[in-house]
Amino acid sequence: MTVYDIAERLPSIDVLRERCKALAMLDAIVGGDYYSYDREWGEDEAASMRNGSGEEYDIVFTADGVFVRGIYHESSMFNYTDGRLWPGLLDGMPEQFQTQVHEPAFCRQDGTLDATFVLWRRTNDERWHAGNHIDFSPADDDEVDPDGSWLLDILCDDIVSEYIEHAKDVYEIDLDRAVVEHVVALRPLTDAAVSALNPEVELADLREKAKEYGYPTTAA
Repeated sequence: MTVYDIAERLPSIDVLRERCKALAMLDAIVGGDYYSYDREWGEDEAASMRNGSGEEYDIVFTADGVFVRGIYHESSMFNYTDGRLWPGLLDGMPEQFQTQVHEPAFCRQDGTLDATFVLWRRTNDERWHAGNHIDFSPADDDEVDPDGSWLLDILCDDIVSEYIEHAKDVYEIDLDRAVVEHVVALRPLTDAAVSALNPEVELADLREKAKEYGYPTTAA
């Protein structure tokens, strides 16, 4: 799997935004710390993933569209370039996203974008884009997923199953599929839904987080 495969599978901008909010809300409920969402990231909105082991991604929703960058530290693409950006990752990127390319939070100390995969989609685009003609061949021959874009797989069509598996593998908990579907659909959060996912948490404890993410809740 490469960024080109993910570009064909990612949903529309609006659906992607909803799924990012859902992941952040699910993590907040179960006590996870992988996924987050910020509706006030400067003038934009941003979703992020940090797994604590060097893998991460950021998704910035702007008035012009969406910019995605991610890092897979175990990829030979990260080590091969000796701190430089892998050739071709930004080829063809529209000028509208240059602000994100040079965003200090996404760059190394020398100002180089820190990424092994990059995608973008303008508001009026009909599909997602990645750099033109990226050559993955210098990466290790045995790498099936050379750039780490598989980190975005959870945001594709099987998000419910992917999150249930994530919770089991990472947090060692089993989640009710119907309730995960409830959250992924961005249905208003209820006491019953929260307690089904985590009996130790109440809706009242999550209202601020839900507001921060822009996730709907039932009336207090």
